[in-house]
Amino acid sequence: MSTSAVSHLSPAYPARAPWGTAQKLRAWQQEALDTYLARHPRDFLAVATPGAGKTTFALRVASELLDARVVQAVTIVAPTEHLKQQWAEAANRVGIKIDPRFSGAQGTTSRDYTGIAVTYAGVAAHPMLHRRRVENRRTLVILDEIHHAGDALSWGEAIREAFEPATRRLALTGTPFRSDDNPIPFITYAPGPDGVPRSVADYTYGYGRALADQVVRPVIFLAYSGRMRWRTKAGDEVSATLGEPMTQDAIAQAWRTALDPHGDWIPQVLRAADRRLTEVRRAIPDAGGLVIASDQTNARAYARILREVTGRPPTVVLSDDPNASARIEEFKESDDRWMVAVRMVSEGVDVPRLCVGVYATSVSTPLFFAQAVGRFVRARRRGEVANVFLPSIPTLLQYAAELERERDHVLGKPARPGDDLWAAEDALLERANQRKDNPDSGQEFKALESAATFDRVLYDGAEFGMQAEVGSEEEADYLGIPGLLEPDQVQLLLQKRQARQLAAERKRLKKDLLAEPRLPAEERPVVTHQQLLQLRRELNSLVAAWHHKTGKPHGVIHAELRRICGGPRTAQATAAELRKRIDTIRRWAREGRY
Repeated sequence: MSTSAVSHLSPAYPARAPWGTAQKLRAWQQEALDTYLARHPRDFLAVATPGAGKTTFALRVASELLDARVVQAVTIVAPTEHLKQQWAEAANRVGIKIDPRFSGAQGTTSRDYTGIAVTYAGVAAHPMLHRRRVENRRTLVILDEIHHAGDALSWGEAIREAFEPATRRLALTGTPFRSDDNPIPFITYAPGPDGVPRSVADYTYGYGRALADQVVRPVIFLAYSGRMRWRTKAGDEVSATLGEPMTQDAIAQAWRTALDPHGDWIPQVLRAADRRLTEVRRAIPDAGGLVIASDQTNARAYARILREVTGRPPTVVLSDDPNASARIEEFKESDDRWMVAVRMVSEGVDVPRLCVGVYATSVSTPLFFAQAVGRFVRARRRGEVANVFLPSIPTLLQYAAELERERDHVLGKPARPGDDLWAAEDALLERANQRKDNPDSGQEFKALESAATFDRVLYDGAEFGMQAEVGSEEEADYLGIPGLLEPDQVQLLLQKRQARQLAAERKRLKKDLLAEPRLPAEERPVVTHQQLLQLRRELNSLVAAWHHKTGKPHGVIHAELRRICGGPRTAQATAAELRKRIDTIRRWAREGRY
């Protein structure tokens, strides 16, 4: 085994090397390696954005240390069973033989292996076994996605107990921040400007720099709003629009209603995502899509919807499926369109051809969101763009807008002068945040109906577009953006799309204003906000009923009503225009028009 073998490993194993980087380490990998070899630290934390190539960097460090006889063995700790296999395959390519099937019950492995790959849960189950292993042989411990060592206090204690005697420890993560105060083992914390301890990385390579280096893809977020209606446990019927100001409980319930597979929101968004995937595949024939679901029931339901949309069954990956890893590998090597998963593909798993994603889960932690988006940013060729569809939930929109912002793991809260008057409020806030991380744990309710509306596009911290009906020309304008574009071209194209949409809207408003009869002020009808809202609800309910009867998408029905009756979109229509559309669709029903 030689370091020369590692030099021929793709900079972003297991993907094909991106444009301009083949047969050599990327600049950041070489820079991080030089930093490591110059210092020879016992502990080293490398923070690199998902898709940057942390595996290649870590294996190059391992190869250097093994060649120099600084260490005799390697232990790799990964979050999942699938990642154990992936690490073993990568290491095998550079001559480092890793046993991914090692278990606590087994206790030993063949002398043919240089080391083992285990999970954090496996270490927590047998910490003393691993401690004896690193005590008996000089060992490099690679802690992949080290933040998982803080998933539970017992896990952190077990990792510290098991690997405290290790000769070297290399910690890797793409997202060092967490939603709790559990300290991460072998990580250095230092007070920030506000006095709060924050994790200190030895080397950091963020998304913004990786995007500038063309190591990762730019991400286009396509947000969808829409009207939701549900019944609470108390029997009250509630109606709300995603993205409108609401309480945390209402946001959680509206979000859950949107994700309900029996409503119309998720089928409409999946159809839009599939249309986007079709456009991307014009330039990237093997481009694939991934739907990240909240639970197994929804995952299976989404798979049925995608089968109806595409005519082909998608790959479904469930955490309790013993063949989950095999299914992921099979999808990775195929040219199938869609995969649906619960959490199996949210972190670390590499399927480089994924270009389109649907965030159809109720998990709202920044850690999970960043890891989920990380599944789509790995670049294989110059000009590829990632596309992520998501509901217009304020928390998610904020995460999307701050994608390039680097975060550290923060312990505790800033110290406040004076006594502890804020303690009770802090405790309430903490519990509220915990509830927000899992909307499904809120008040029981029954989702009644949902409908999607194209809301906006987020790219590079900016927003583009205005609300538009699903299936409209305005939505198609954004779904039809080419799949191969340079980052500055994406920005320019989005600006042009928005300018065109605004011009068309101004033209429609001017036409409607000229056509409107000018009545004296005393003869103009007075319409309250509540009356307009009721008319919109009535129209949307009739459109939903017509959709169920005819199978036509909501957007197509709305567009047909606008063509016949005239006027702007529903949100801008007058009371008279709304009543005319309501009368028209009722006439369709009476006449039996299909």
